[in-house]
Amino acid sequence: MPRQKKNKSIRDDENPEWTKRDFARARPAAEVVPEIVAVYRRVRGPQKRPTKRLVSLRLDPDVIDHFRARGPGWQARINTTLRKAVGL
Repeated sequence: MPRQKKNKSIRDDENPEWTKRDFARARPAAEVVPEIVAVYRRVRGPQKRPTKRLVSLRLDPDVIDHFRARGPGWQARINTTLRKAVGL
């Protein structure tokens, strides 16, 4: 198999490199085609009843690994475990 020379710049006429002017004229997709972005954007709405409070808590790495290993919802499982531990 013959060795191929490395081409430092590959020309693609269908997808030319952007210029400074292109970047200056660019607009967010949500501004240009909001109906398409709305279909694909999954944004969680505001909580109906904000019942939880954000806290910072230091836990041992093996405790975190234990809960995370069981997949999504690991923080809720920690909350449930703590509620049981204190009798709530």
